[in-house]
Amino acid sequence: MESLTKTARKITHTLFIAQSLTSAGMIAGHTVHAIVGAKLSANPSWAGVPATGFLLGAAISAYLWGYVMDIIGRRGVMVMGLLFGVIGTGSAFWAVLTGTWVVFLIGLVLMGTANAAVVLGRFAAAEVNPPGSRGKAISTVVLGGTVGALLGPLLVGPAGRWAASLNLDELSGPYVATFVLLLLAMVVVFIRLRPDPGELGRQIAENYPDDAQSERKTRSLPEILRQPNAAVAVLAMVLGQVVMVLVMVITSLFMRDNQHPLGSISVVISAHTTGMYAFSIISGRLADRWGRLPVIAFGAGTLAISCLIASVSVGLMPLVIALFLLGLGWNFTFVAGSALLADQLSPEERGQTQGFNDLMVGLASAFGSFSSGIIFARLGYASMAVISALLAGFLLLVTLYWMRRNSRLGALRRLS
Repeated sequence: MESLTKTARKITHTLFIAQSLTSAGMIAGHTVHAIVGAKLSANPSWAGVPATGFLLGAAISAYLWGYVMDIIGRRGVMVMGLLFGVIGTGSAFWAVLTGTWVVFLIGLVLMGTANAAVVLGRFAAAEVNPPGSRGKAISTVVLGGTVGALLGPLLVGPAGRWAASLNLDELSGPYVATFVLLLLAMVVVFIRLRPDPGELGRQIAENYPDDAQSERKTRSLPEILRQPNAAVAVLAMVLGQVVMVLVMVITSLFMRDNQHPLGSISVVISAHTTGMYAFSIISGRLADRWGRLPVIAFGAGTLAISCLIASVSVGLMPLVIALFLLGLGWNFTFVAGSALLADQLSPEERGQTQGFNDLMVGLASAFGSFSSGIIFARLGYASMAVISALLAGFLLLVTLYWMRRNSRLGALRRLS
């Protein structure tokens, strides 16, 4: 058992490193996607298309990766995904230099597939740890996003200057940085992610017979999603993502329209990313200690409060607080939702179900990103924030209902 724990710790740390490197690379690229999109398409209204392509690539491939995981393993999927990301980043770099719009979009889709493969790593961390430590393991991997949020933006300026020093378009520089970081992540996963998390996960299931899922026959995806806890887990991650993206995506434009300088806008976005990632280790421990559903409820409530704060003021500090809480609420729903879903699945059910979940989360991101501009243009920022608050409130009510129902079922079992 001690050797299993040591191996699980090594795998979790490897996934954290891979997430950190990938996140830093992706954020460096995200910084200039819209600028490159507007330049190559010669149409500013198409500036958001590259990000949408990235999100759709991530969403669709997540479901496919879930199936492939059962064939080539978790390690194989992450290595293959990162290889696609390296190819995609190289394509984006070449497209910037040659002004090729279609190749740039293809590159962004491939980068999205890489991101999907790496993000699925949080479930790999969950399956190699016992039930009582899954929240902590997931949050450790998600914490890698903090490294990316800090390191990624810092790479953009130096990479751009490096490209300019070689008489290349400075916008190509960030894609070189992303290329290097994804290549490093691929090497780390290939060398260190051994044994495959799927193999270790089966051993963990055998050593924890109290985990009900280790005794259950393999179910179809519809059967799994008919289980209330599995459905609430997916709903938590999907609605948490929609609420977060709806408000986050358009806040910069809203602030710019209200004469906030770029420095103030960057402070708000930094507060948001800090809320998203910096407290991951806390949310994971709370999910293990309090339970998954109470942490999801706390996250949903935090999301609702953040949206209501955002709806009532254009001042800098209220927006800093609102966007920080928005990131924090997303983190709690994402980490606790991931842990709750992992709890419901046997080793044979994990790949397909987790891939489907991330497909839904990816589509939620794309929907939120696409819808935010339309809602903002037609109804305004305050109305959009209120709509987001209502969605978060719905998630809160559903979660509280199932908490109460589970409590009643537990009481009946004890009486019987």
